[in-house]
Amino acid sequence: MDLGPVRRQAVLAALALRPGFLVSHEQLLDGVWGAEPPKSGRKVLPSYVYALRQLLDTEGTGPADSVIRGERGGYRLVVDGLQLDVADLAEQVAGAQRAKAAGDLTTAMNRLSGALALFRGEPLAGLPGPFADVERQRLSERLRTVRTQRLECLVLLGRFADALDLAALSLSSPYDESLVALRMRALYGSERQAEALNVYQDTLERLRDELGVGPGDELRRVHEAVLRRDDERLLGPAMARSAALPTRPGLRRAVNELPGDAGHLIGREAELAQLISPSVPGSVSIVTVDGTAGVGKTALVVRAARELSARHPDGCLFVDLRAHSTQRRQSPEQALQRLLRSLGAPKGELPSDLEELTALWRAATSPLRLLLVLDDALDADQIRPLLPAGAGSTVLVAGRRRLAELDADRRVTLEPLESGDAVSLLSHIIGEERASREPEATRQLVGLCDGLPLALRIAGSRLQNRRTWTVEYLVGRMEGDEHRLGELSVGDRSVEATFRLSYDQLAPEQQRGFRALGLAPTVEFDVLTAATMLDRPSYDTEQILESLVDTSLLQQPRPGRYRLHDLVRVHARRLAEATPAEAAAARTAALRLYLDAARITSDFGSAGFPTGPRPAYAPFTHWQDAETWLDAAGGELADVVGHAAALGEADHACWIAEALVDYFVRQGRYHECQTALEIALAHVDEATDQRMALALRNCLGYTGVYQRRYRQARTCVTEALDLSRRRTDPFEEARALAALGAVDLSVGDDDLAIRHLTEAVDLARHLSNDWIASISLVTLGLAHQFRRRNEEALACFADAHTHAETDGRPRVLGRTLTCAADVHLRLGHYGEAKSRFRQAVELGEQVGDIFLCARSLTRLGTAELGEGNLNTAVALHHQALLQHQLLSPITDPSYHWLEMDIRSRLGHAYLATGRVHEARKQFQAVLDVHAARALAIEELKHREAR
Repeated sequence: MDLGPVRRQAVLAALALRPGFLVSHEQLLDGVWGAEPPKSGRKVLPSYVYALRQLLDTEGTGPADSVIRGERGGYRLVVDGLQLDVADLAEQVAGAQRAKAAGDLTTAMNRLSGALALFRGEPLAGLPGPFADVERQRLSERLRTVRTQRLECLVLLGRFADALDLAALSLSSPYDESLVALRMRALYGSERQAEALNVYQDTLERLRDELGVGPGDELRRVHEAVLRRDDERLLGPAMARSAALPTRPGLRRAVNELPGDAGHLIGREAELAQLISPSVPGSVSIVTVDGTAGVGKTALVVRAARELSARHPDGCLFVDLRAHSTQRRQSPEQALQRLLRSLGAPKGELPSDLEELTALWRAATSPLRLLLVLDDALDADQIRPLLPAGAGSTVLVAGRRRLAELDADRRVTLEPLESGDAVSLLSHIIGEERASREPEATRQLVGLCDGLPLALRIAGSRLQNRRTWTVEYLVGRMEGDEHRLGELSVGDRSVEATFRLSYDQLAPEQQRGFRALGLAPTVEFDVLTAATMLDRPSYDTEQILESLVDTSLLQQPRPGRYRLHDLVRVHARRLAEATPAEAAAARTAALRLYLDAARITSDFGSAGFPTGPRPAYAPFTHWQDAETWLDAAGGELADVVGHAAALGEADHACWIAEALVDYFVRQGRYHECQTALEIALAHVDEATDQRMALALRNCLGYTGVYQRRYRQARTCVTEALDLSRRRTDPFEEARALAALGAVDLSVGDDDLAIRHLTEAVDLARHLSNDWIASISLVTLGLAHQFRRRNEEALACFADAHTHAETDGRPRVLGRTLTCAADVHLRLGHYGEAKSRFRQAVELGEQVGDIFLCARSLTRLGTAELGEGNLNTAVALHHQALLQHQLLSPITDPSYHWLEMDIRSRLGHAYLATGRVHEARKQFQAVLDVHAARALAIEELKHREAR
């Protein structure tokens, strides 16, 4: 429409940008004419409004029904039936924010594109007056924000070329650090790290030379992330927040867990070609390999996986499902937890429910092209939950059974090698010249090995290491052994004969080492474990292990880690059983090593356990060394407890399960903790240590509190409390009372909590047990704090700190410091609060406790704000957000709560500095996180109801 003079247009804009509100005559005059009002005063307004009504109203509409209503003292634009582009803009942006919070980045980007389409050049172009000036600036800022948000969506979606085109806008706004940061992220995502760093350097110099300032926090953090190649920080997850993992399509440093190549592959060309042939595009390809033990299934699928790895840029994963292992079979739940951690889920609790884990795995793998090798599989039920969801992914399955019930694209049955291929393999191992000198004996040896590559490799290694032996001599020894060896229940006697022959040719110290390794409590082990079992120095033990690798009896999947093939392990264990005294010593030594490591790393400290052996010659100089050693065992720690129980070592099973509790809980691995405790509790009646019946129940209750399963926790600790009083065990009684007080406090029964915790403190002091006293006093202080009894709370925290200093464990000290600092912060004692929060941050950094660091940093920021140090406060909250990003929304139960706490505090800090726009963004983020979390909880309840 031709709206006429620009001031008439300005009057309409002043009404339209305040739809539904009464705009007074004075507001219109001031907003359109400013300091130079028209000489006719208010009389000019009716003429403008009349002209606008003529243009906007339908014919015959009177003033009372007009779109512009005149009321006492002003005019109002009626919004009924009226469509405004600013309203459309607000709706599109709000919809984009909701979609982004829900993880739907494509919808968010489309909404933002729709918002951008509403703009036609400069907003309110050419309109005069102060009101138009202010609104023009506001809408221009809104336009910039929408462009920036859309650019970020492009980066998060991995559309880096499109993002760079849009980022070219930053060239016309060289001081806009948000756009510069996004341009750097897009360059980084395009594998142009050096260019991203150059952009930062150019901006740094421009800001310093032309404005005399340095870059802001956001741009500095992006620069640091580019230097660290922090993909998660720069590119973000490509899926919903609830299922986010630090992975992305096109990841160049994708994980590769494939074991070492097994060597020369002979006679498997046709099978290998089947495995690596192209699959149907856009689908998940499943290929199975079946065959008898020792036929070379693992070697074949590993070789095929290496050939296929280039087609799977997001990673190659390997899982031994241990269907025929002497170790505990991997359940689908265990395998999924391990796979999710391989994709980047940090230490912490993953769901224990198979349905939840499967959904999480499929969400995490949906944007990825993965290669997954599942070795030693039992059946389809073990495999189906592990299948990735990403189109273009491949799954190679190896097992002894032909898995007809699995919907596979191709099936390969691996038979023993034909005679010619078997001769070729043996000739490759021992040398063509040597084999050709005795062709008949070579064929006989191949026949004795039944064409099984595993047996051929072991027999060949004997000849490699015995240059004076002829092939015929080896054949004679094997034929003789075949008559005197018993059958191997999971394989052929020919393989057993090969193992036995290899064993017989070992030196005595190698034979003893081989027998001991069959008793190792985990599938993989290190030099320290073997040295402990053999009671030999690590250097000597490593020599033995490497010599066993040379004989092909032992495998080395990665430097410093060793393992036995399943069949070989069975044979080694059979040999060990023939020397029961030696086997008992090796078995006990291995279990003692795990017990010592667990007790040393426990917050109890090695001397804090009243029963069971204390570490005498433990090889760990510090509790952190013990923790690092336990970390290397990965997901096999619960299996150590099961191993001990299966061997009749009930006491060790119970002691190890108890000692591992603090280690598991600190890392949020509650499901593994509960599994280990339940395995031990099932054998507690077989243990000679009667305290274990109480201790394991207390530990289950303690774990239940962290899992927020308060009913289960109360049942366990109440049983432990009753038993401890009947058996007069004050140590376990104190632990039970402390745990019961924590349950009471968690469910809101402060009075009962105070009663139980006071009893626990009194008992702990009577026992001179600093650890129980410290944790009881912390919980008691919290109970007083919740009742606003600040002085009583501070006294408890101070007392707890004194007890915690006796052991000096950083996490316990950090807890006492932060609790006391919280009270000081509430009371406005900012100096006291700051001192304690700083100490807590230092302790958290010492032990890598990310949650403690993030929580302490943001509260330290609030304390700085209280003292008026506004910029310092903002910087500390941003540091806390950086720490928070290192946590996982999957594994850390307080992830969302902590993010809301940090952003809320940051919002208040921004308000104090007058940066209202930034404050609004933080408060909106809090609401978005809360809404997303509430939706996830509702979905979980709905699923549980089904």
